[in-house]
Amino acid sequence: MTAPLRSNFEPGTNRWAMRRAQWTALGLTDEDMARPKIAIVNSSSDLASCFSHLDGMVLPLKDAIRAAGGIGFEIRTAAPSDAITSAGAAGQYILPSRDLIVSDIEVAAEGALLDGMVCLSSCDKTTPAHLMAAGRLDIPTIVVACGYQPSGRFRGQPVDFEDVFVYAGHVAAGRMTVAELAEMTGCAVRGPGVCAGMGTANSMHIAAEALGMALPGSTPVLAGSAKMWQAVDAAGRRIVELVGADVRPRAILTAGAFRNAVIAILAISGSVNCLKHLQAVAVEAGCDVDVYGLFEELAPAVPLLAAVKPNGDQRIDEFEAAGGALGLLRQLRPMLDLGQPTVDGRNIGAVTAAGPDVDGPDVDAAVIRPLDAPFARHPGIVILRGSLAPDGAVVKRTVADDGVKQFTGPARVFRSREQGLAAIRAGQVQAGEVLVLTGLGLRGAPGMGFTSAFVFALAGAGLSDKVAVVTDGQMSGLVNKGISVAEVSPEGAAGGPLGLVRDGDVIRVDVDAATIDLDVAPAELARRRAQLPPPTAPAGCSWLSVYARTVRPLGQGATLGT
Repeated sequence: MTAPLRSNFEPGTNRWAMRRAQWTALGLTDEDMARPKIAIVNSSSDLASCFSHLDGMVLPLKDAIRAAGGIGFEIRTAAPSDAITSAGAAGQYILPSRDLIVSDIEVAAEGALLDGMVCLSSCDKTTPAHLMAAGRLDIPTIVVACGYQPSGRFRGQPVDFEDVFVYAGHVAAGRMTVAELAEMTGCAVRGPGVCAGMGTANSMHIAAEALGMALPGSTPVLAGSAKMWQAVDAAGRRIVELVGADVRPRAILTAGAFRNAVIAILAISGSVNCLKHLQAVAVEAGCDVDVYGLFEELAPAVPLLAAVKPNGDQRIDEFEAAGGALGLLRQLRPMLDLGQPTVDGRNIGAVTAAGPDVDGPDVDAAVIRPLDAPFARHPGIVILRGSLAPDGAVVKRTVADDGVKQFTGPARVFRSREQGLAAIRAGQVQAGEVLVLTGLGLRGAPGMGFTSAFVFALAGAGLSDKVAVVTDGQMSGLVNKGISVAEVSPEGAAGGPLGLVRDGDVIRVDVDAATIDLDVAPAELARRRAQLPPPTAPAGCSWLSVYARTVRPLGQGATLGT
């Protein structure tokens, strides 16, 4: 039994007539107009190489949809790149762009009452946005990972975009010349696609497959490869079947699916951004699951099975060749909810049973380890709680985990990333200090300030393991031998304790104990809070102003509400 199409209107009605007039002008026939109508969500832009190949994927996808009996309509949305879009407003546009994409998709797909979506997901914010839109609209959807970029060599050594990010901090500290950095930037990225490491983009691509929203075996993938094009063709054909069977995202995005995704992210020590993104997907899908709670619960039990840069020495192409997300999920089978459905039509149990043989020649067990022989057993992502972060904060741990685990010191407070960078350049940062960047959260920035440049500048100055960093802003691509605590909640601008810290206050961080505390008497904190002016929401109609007035806390995925 084929489900009726919501896109088909009664002949002779006003809506039927208007649609027929417009689509006849596009060359569609009456037969075409009766087919399933699929949105091809193309978050594309000429601003970054992350998206430069997406336009070329649309026509083959349309052809695959038509071959399966449907009609594809391209929908364009915003296409934020952390490398490019972070230039304005100190990176404050990055996270809010995610929710802008979701609403953009809603306007087009829901406004036109289309029947399904294939989402071309590339850089960091597009995959979570596409998953959020799938959950919100609840129409059949497949996420297609558009692949990672090929990297190059710098003076005989492999180099990628993550290295550029790190070594820019070395220039600021005088440990690398501008000419050397320019030479590195000229060879780090050799084609289209997302950053070639286990950053947010590849982490979320893998999460999409673990959730069941991407076709099995499609992540991660080299952009432009035969495997990527096979996934495009398969998605175009499969989406028409999903529409016919009325298989909707909310049937897939269940509590068990989020549990599986959290396990997968912990096993690869994925990006800390996955926490808020997965929580946001759950909120939009109407799934009552505490993603942050799942990370806290599962982190001690999930070993690290992969060591892809920046967490270790392996490359993302080696991870793909070793079996990719499907190989990872097969190794994790004893921990997964195998009954969870996927867009493939089979559940996770059947999908992983048909996956790569872990003992066979197609899987490199040195890259994706079995559960009983992991790279490490400590948590890759740790949520800290304490008097400085009652609602939590996040720390990333690498596979080697050879950095500092406990740190106690006096605070030095900065109210912006630029203020902190200026202090580093001026040699004012002292070993033993806890460097606090506050006012950079969801409402304070607004949009969550981009603080990674500050941490990389510390690395360039040789201070990483001599100080600790605590912020309510976000970090990306972070590898640090010291302690870097991000996304402290509640944020300082919303009345959180971080906004009450003063220079010289003692802060204690213990990663092993998952605690972060401020050694200031409650009475003194109450006095400081009483002296603060009441928080005000920015006026105006700019996107950041609207975002600041409507964004909800991290525990709700930083989604928009009232």
